[in-house]
Amino acid sequence: MDSGVRDLGLRLQDLVRSVRLLRQRRADERPAVPVGLVGILLQIDRLATGCHARELAARTRLDPSTVSRAVAALVSHGLVERRPDPTDKRASFLAVTPAGRAALADTYGWYGEVLDKALACWAPGEVAAFAAALDRFTHDIEVALATPETLTLANNDNLEAAR
Repeated sequence: MDSGVRDLGLRLQDLVRSVRLLRQRRADERPAVPVGLVGILLQIDRLATGCHARELAARTRLDPSTVSRAVAALVSHGLVERRPDPTDKRASFLAVTPAGRAALADTYGWYGEVLDKALACWAPGEVAAFAAALDRFTHDIEVALATPETLTLANNDNLEAAR
């Protein structure tokens, strides 16, 4: 293993530890929406027209039963609602409610404050370069770990983004 790759692995361990601390701090300061549900809520919100639970499971790379429990919790918190699928009466779309949007705004605000503080000494170009490198890195990790079903999902995402 190249020493640069080894160093990157060590930095990733540091990053995971920092993200764990960040999530714990958010959970302590904003307990109304459990931190484990925020990511699911964010994914539902990213799809402006809503989504099916199976699509959400594929996008989050989580087991459908895990997603089902998370969605049930989000619905019980009033952050997500199930809407009838007009093309399939047996299915439903998941959509973020106004309360869910308020929770997301609070989440973005909280993380924004932390990131502003953490990056206060960074030049705007450094922040942009880091964001671009991180985007490329996460994409390349997903490609390296891809399975046929995740490649299909990624191709569908690319088609949606191109529209």
